[in-house]
Amino acid sequence: MLQKLNFKPGFDKMVTESGAESQWIDGDFVRFRYGLPEKIGGWSQLTNSNNTLPGVARAQHAFAAINGEKYVAIGTSQGLFLYYAGEFFDISPLDDGITGATFNATSGSATVTVNKTSHGLLAGRYITFSSVTVPTGSGYSPTDFTGNTFEIQTTNLGSNSFEIIMPSNSAGSTSGTGSAQIDPYEIVGPTFQTAGLGWGTSTWGSGTWGTASTTSSVILDPGLWSLDNFGQILVATIHNGKTFTWNAGVTNPRTNRATIMSGAPTKSRLTQVSDRDRHVFHFGTETTIGSSTTQDPMFIRFSDQENFNVYQPTAINTAGTFRLDKGNEIIGAVSGKDYTLVLTDTSAYVIQYVGPPFTFSVRQVGTNCGLIGQNALSYSNGIVFWMSGEGGFFMFDGTVKSIPCEVEDFVFSTTGNNLGINQTSSQLVYAEHNTLYNEINWFYAKFGSQQIDRCVTYNYAENVWTTSSLARTSYIDQGLFDLPYATEYNKTSLPNFSIQGITSTYGASIYYAHETGTDQVNSSGTTSIDAFIQSGDFDITNSNNIANLQGDGEFTMSVKRFIPDFQVLTGNSKITLLLNDYPNNTAASSPLGPFTVTSSTDKIDTRARARLVALKIENDAVGETWRYGTFRLDAKPDGRR
Repeated sequence: MLQKLNFKPGFDKMVTESGAESQWIDGDFVRFRYGLPEKIGGWSQLTNSNNTLPGVARAQHAFAAINGEKYVAIGTSQGLFLYYAGEFFDISPLDDGITGATFNATSGSATVTVNKTSHGLLAGRYITFSSVTVPTGSGYSPTDFTGNTFEIQTTNLGSNSFEIIMPSNSAGSTSGTGSAQIDPYEIVGPTFQTAGLGWGTSTWGSGTWGTASTTSSVILDPGLWSLDNFGQILVATIHNGKTFTWNAGVTNPRTNRATIMSGAPTKSRLTQVSDRDRHVFHFGTETTIGSSTTQDPMFIRFSDQENFNVYQPTAINTAGTFRLDKGNEIIGAVSGKDYTLVLTDTSAYVIQYVGPPFTFSVRQVGTNCGLIGQNALSYSNGIVFWMSGEGGFFMFDGTVKSIPCEVEDFVFSTTGNNLGINQTSSQLVYAEHNTLYNEINWFYAKFGSQQIDRCVTYNYAENVWTTSSLARTSYIDQGLFDLPYATEYNKTSLPNFSIQGITSTYGASIYYAHETGTDQVNSSGTTSIDAFIQSGDFDITNSNNIANLQGDGEFTMSVKRFIPDFQVLTGNSKITLLLNDYPNNTAASSPLGPFTVTSSTDKIDTRARARLVALKIENDAVGETWRYGTFRLDAKPDGRR
């Protein structure tokens, strides 16, 4: 007798496989629409020349200039970059210049030694040069130095010299000639969130002299950016560092670098532009402007209205300060419809513009709902969604609410064989809205991993959850651009980027447009996105309208055939019946299949016997996509053995 199997949409990972009858329990690269599972859309590399960015991308922000030019600012662990018209542009800010450098060159070699006593620069750091006098007899021109960016090579030259790789070989040998100013890139921070060891990473007297603090003592935050725009001016802040601006409205803007924001605090956790009233907020910032030692992780400072270069409050401006009192540090903030939601490690606050004389009101709206990481929150359709460091997910729609989650243990628990989130990499979590499918994605690193390798997704329109192995370190929703854009990081890749002597020390980030096609398309070719979904166990019960049959799993089933029903099927799909006699049985029966299903498949004849049957749908070839409908199984009782 054919029986129609109906499945509840979404994943349920809070129950056992046997207890999840009529539910989906696992999958990868799938979503639900109108209650039905389907493979997610593909992604394609964006840059015309297949360039990749140095380091791991930790933030993105799309904005437009008054002349209509569309930009995406991308902050990586190595610098600040723009995506514009299919190309990347380097706008990374520079640190203070180091004067008095000289050069050694060797005839026929592109390796040049840069001499500067106590330069303080480490191998792998990026530098530029200015005010160059070329080394005598080398054959180089000043623009060979000033027109390029260089990576300091790994050397054993000590603290007074380092090596760079020039665009061409030297025409002659020279020693200690020429002169230049070294202009290093601003340091963003570690590639990963790591344990801090050594001097200054624990309290005085906590250990013996010369012994590093343990890996559990201190966690060093990764290099992060907060990005926003003040009109056509990009505002970019290094986490626990300086704030920079870049103006899209000047002549030839893409040839300019970001420069430090004048008059602003020099050390802030993050910044946010209040669009409605045109103030710039610095969160976790200095109580004394310009004194980095006065940074207070709960202190907030905002600029004068329409003037982000003025932060000192006076009787004739709207600049001001206040301090939050619930929590240990401000973790993140996001702009809502007419408010800014600020989340500490324990609590939620709303900041709203009220005008003179107070400018802003600040009120606490939630407790025990702290944010897990700076980028782990997203605003969509009047609601802020976030992942909490205290476990679970929350939303704010005027009131802070906990979101019931049927994959919560999978995401947060690390008991048994489950590899939940790596709490020591919590600052890597990145959340963003996908408007096309009413989804909020949180990308995170699983236990034991230092880089993002998992995703949990909440479809708020259908109130369902899914999980996947989609690994994206940053993401922006469609809006200014037609599709979502996201970055994927490979820690061993060599960046395809115009920096002389660049190495794979910090890995590379590839930039993708999502929800396009069915596959992954990049400079390596076209690769299949292997998606699957698996149900919980099904057994024969008296609810299946079989006369005189009693019991729930009492009888073994004989499976004769099944009828698949796909609403969308491009190419082939595969269906497997997973057979078992008892829940969690280590001696499970062999799977039945996989059976290849095409658009012309009417039915699949089978010959199987089991007490419990689960369904798995998958694809594994280029050009394949599917959206599943229903499933009918011809099963009858076959004894109690």
